[in-house]
Amino acid sequence: MKSSLAEFRQKDSLSRSITLDQLQVFEAAARHCSFTRAAEELFVTQPTVSMQVKHLAQAVGMPLFEQVGKRIYLTQAGQEVLHTCREILQCLDRLETTIFDLQGMRQGRLRLAAATTTKYFLPKLLKPFCQLYPGVKLSLEFTNHEALLARMHENLDDLYIMSCPPNREDIEVRPFLANPLVAIAPASHRFAHQRNLSLKAFAEEPLIMREEGSGTRKVVEQFFKQHEIDLQINIELGSNEAIQQAVIDGLGVSIISMHTLNCAEVRNQLAILDFDHFPIHRQWQIIFPKKKQLPITASTFLEYLLKESQRFSTNEENPMQVVEALWI
Repeated sequence: MKSSLAEFRQKDSLSRSITLDQLQVFEAAARHCSFTRAAEELFVTQPTVSMQVKHLAQAVGMPLFEQVGKRIYLTQAGQEVLHTCREILQCLDRLETTIFDLQGMRQGRLRLAAATTTKYFLPKLLKPFCQLYPGVKLSLEFTNHEALLARMHENLDDLYIMSCPPNREDIEVRPFLANPLVAIAPASHRFAHQRNLSLKAFAEEPLIMREEGSGTRKVVEQFFKQHEIDLQINIELGSNEAIQQAVIDGLGVSIISMHTLNCAEVRNQLAILDFDHFPIHRQWQIIFPKKKQLPITASTFLEYLLKESQRFSTNEENPMQVVEALWI
């Protein structure tokens, strides 16, 4: 009896000692394995993150992180706390979603995560939606393909936008917009004014591509593999802007989404090359887990995005025109 009473008091003490702020800060630090990145995400200082995690560890009575070299890792106790922490935060999210659904679209929250390249057109599609529903609070995370899949696995967002979704039966996939991939070179390149060039000729050029984990890179590697051509990547860069500048500076050629060439100054310094089988025809896709019950904000945005994108997709045989229409 005394043991049961002691356990009850311990649980009561734990529930009284832990705050929601501590759980939110800890979850971000555990997800990034970095106090600095957690601070950046939550718009607080790193000492604030350290203090919140310290207080949570004191409440639990065990260390939650251990440092090995320059990196931090969750302890076994930290892993248990993270599991429970996410359950609590997801319960609160469901409660919030239910309340917002009862209130309709007057207010609510919409959480989106999208491939980095969508930043060239997604804000333009978002603007009318935000004007229609000014009470909806929007959060939008731009990241690469692998990070998007990790976010979906952790159920961090309502909808995800990418160009090459995984072939899985447990997710819904809704295509909504053309995403042609084009080969580019400096405007002065010898290939700039030639036609019907061979893929082998392209593969012999110094190639500049995005980092491992990029959706564009994954598609390009699969494309050349299907055509039985070895592709040697000479330079890896972490952004489309860096790739464009490197190509302009004559460091090599690249394959990039047409959406990224929405700046007239950049287009004037680059040439879109005419190679066999180009452009590579892809589509942007909206994905979400099949079992996920979308909040009214997400389902409304999904319908809006599908309808809005139809204005730019009147001719599916000319995906380049779809992209050009978004630049206007």
